[in-house]
Amino acid sequence: MLHPHEAGREGSVPGGELPARGLETGSLPDAAALAAVSAAQARSETPTHNRVGGVRYIRSSLALFLAGFATFSLLYCPQPLLPTLSRTFAVDAAAGSLAISLGTACLALSIVAAASLSDLKGRKAVMTASLIAASGLNVAAAFAPGWALFLTLRALEGVALGGVPAVAMTYLAEETDPDGLGLAMGIYVGATAVGGMAGRVITGLVADASSWRTAVATIGIIGLLDAALFVALLPASRHFRPRKVDLSGQLAAFRAASADPRLLLVYGFAFLAMGGFVAVYNYAGFRLEAPPYRLDQAQEGLIFTLYLLGTMSSAVAGSLADRLGRAPVMVLGLGVALLGVVSSLFAPLWAIVLGIALVTLGFFAGHGVASGTVGGLAGPNKAQAASLYLLSYYAGSSVLGTLGGWFWTLGGWPAVAGFVAALLAAAMLLAVLLARAVRRAGSV
Repeated sequence: MLHPHEAGREGSVPGGELPARGLETGSLPDAAALAAVSAAQARSETPTHNRVGGVRYIRSSLALFLAGFATFSLLYCPQPLLPTLSRTFAVDAAAGSLAISLGTACLALSIVAAASLSDLKGRKAVMTASLIAASGLNVAAAFAPGWALFLTLRALEGVALGGVPAVAMTYLAEETDPDGLGLAMGIYVGATAVGGMAGRVITGLVADASSWRTAVATIGIIGLLDAALFVALLPASRHFRPRKVDLSGQLAAFRAASADPRLLLVYGFAFLAMGGFVAVYNYAGFRLEAPPYRLDQAQEGLIFTLYLLGTMSSAVAGSLADRLGRAPVMVLGLGVALLGVVSSLFAPLWAIVLGIALVTLGFFAGHGVASGTVGGLAGPNKAQAASLYLLSYYAGSSVLGTLGGWFWTLGGWPAVAGFVAALLAAAMLLAVLLARAVRRAGSV
């Protein structure tokens, strides 16, 4: 369900910037908008692009669906197991959440390096190596005898996984005909949401029927099967040309993408909103396995099917952003999430599930619109700005998601809910400031 972005490339497009509408639409992530512009400029120049309905188009879409599915199922599969991992390795809730946080942090840090490596070695080679390495490490983590080794393997897995979101959209931009690019991007982004949900649900079901080790190993084996199909299906690149990385140019572009106050507000929004969202899902399991609910791991895992609501809400939010503007919809989305936090404080199970559903709807609405805002504000440094947005997004997951465990230990769910509410309120304030800054700059 998370939105990867093309990262680590120069980000400028010959012939101009994104059209003004790029700042207003929210149905696709920023990388998709960037890729659409890049591909559109290649129209009529390269007749060998993959066209809708063609064999290469179908094969590449299926292959990248499998890659997105595997990446995010591997990344988030331990989430429903956090209470079990905490008991097994005798660690508290905050330490247990490192099973997620270390992976997401290392993925964020590896994205730029992976994108640069793909410029040298090729898109398919880097994605293949990433999928095989990450899946193998996930299987190895299932047999880790101690907590330190388990976390080390999860961290290495995060590094390996950086090679897929960093490269998949670049491959699509280079190889896909402009008329079919939006659909291909949508298929890939949808796969990341489905993979994140399925990894959590499958893990919960298998752990309940067998053990957490079997569950983690199962996701790793599914990843290896996905990798084999990916290699067989993905057509070789026709438009890739190896090139060396211009380090000084990259650094200058990143400095520029860090200097715009409007972009800093969007990065801060991603950090705070994602941190609150992950904290809800990290520690809801601890609450629901305890009296009076006593849900088993399969039942807890099924709660993650609520992610499907996020897929729908991001599309609706994009349509609203066309009419109301981006920042107001970002505020509205997190307002819905804040109502969900309040609902989760009530005792009935239906109120808790409703609360988690509202948090999911609101978060994905805000995030979907915010991620699409980056390209419209970044000028010629779109790829670098998208990388910094993604880094902020996963940093929020890692740092704030883990910090939520301290609040759980301090005061249980009410303390976690208060922490998340404060994060969402702060993110809403940043969105209000963004609206003012955009108005002063004369943009929409």
